[in-house]
Amino acid sequence: MDSELPALLVLGPPMVFKLFQSHYSHKYRFLNAFSSHLPLPEFLQTQQTHPSSVRAILCNPRQPVTADVIRSLPSLGIVATTTVGADHIDTAECRRRGIQVVTLGSQFAPDVADMAVALLIDVMFKISAGDRFAKKSIHFKPWSFPSGSKLGGKRVGIIGLGRIGGEVAKRLEAFDCIIMYHSRNKNPSVSYTFYSNVVDLASNSDVLILCCPLTEQTKYIVNKEVMLALGKGGIIVNVGRGALIDEKELVQCLMKGEIRGALIDEKELVQCLMKGEIRGGGWMCLRMSLMFPRNFLHWTMLSFHHMLLLTH
Repeated sequence: MDSELPALLVLGPPMVFKLFQSHYSHKYRFLNAFSSHLPLPEFLQTQQTHPSSVRAILCNPRQPVTADVIRSLPSLGIVATTTVGADHIDTAECRRRGIQVVTLGSQFAPDVADMAVALLIDVMFKISAGDRFAKKSIHFKPWSFPSGSKLGGKRVGIIGLGRIGGEVAKRLEAFDCIIMYHSRNKNPSVSYTFYSNVVDLASNSDVLILCCPLTEQTKYIVNKEVMLALGKGGIIVNVGRGALIDEKELVQCLMKGEIRGALIDEKELVQCLMKGEIRGGGWMCLRMSLMFPRNFLHWTMLSFHHMLLLTH
């Protein structure tokens, strides 16, 4: 009977949740709290489920797992997220309670790194920008669109040389790029130049790639000072959380030509637009940059099958 299956509380579903649920409906009783507007205690009552019977949570960044949620589930033993980062989970409370937090960073790191390099090539060679320009400009002179630049030999500063950052560095070495990095600590196992200060890293880089997790310390780690240090020819690629960059300042720097281009989190920009922080020519300056839905960076069919294997 379904009532005898282990209860899995789903606060935020993965993008392929329907496939996930159909694949494991014989192993778990899915409590889909994300589809209810009721407070969690009332929702569990409607499911005839006592809070002490919930031992696992499945979540995503859209629905934070707060300390209050964790405290309301006395038997909780694991919180699983289908993302690389865990900034939407109160990890301090989980540590206090001895609750395991599981992310899928190691599984998705190669896919994110592949996409990071692909997006960097797109921005540098203006592939997407050129496509948009050609479609919108029926009559244009051949040389009216600004040229791109090659990737080979560029100085690339990686912020966060963890699993994803290491994979990015490995791929960019094949393009003869000069790799430098900033992390919490220097990694003695790599020969890349280490900078303890992000501004110093930016001033010696042509490209900044953000691969670090979002924490209180890394929020807006790329601010106006870092952008100005990167300079007019600099490019920023962010494959981490949008709040790693002060996007309001980023738009201003793009508008004023203080940096060359950026890979921009579409969600963050939409929020800036709704708040009135991007006006008039703000969107015009983004034509030479690239916007993307960050949550789709790591999703491939192969990575999804790997995710299914991890749940066995």
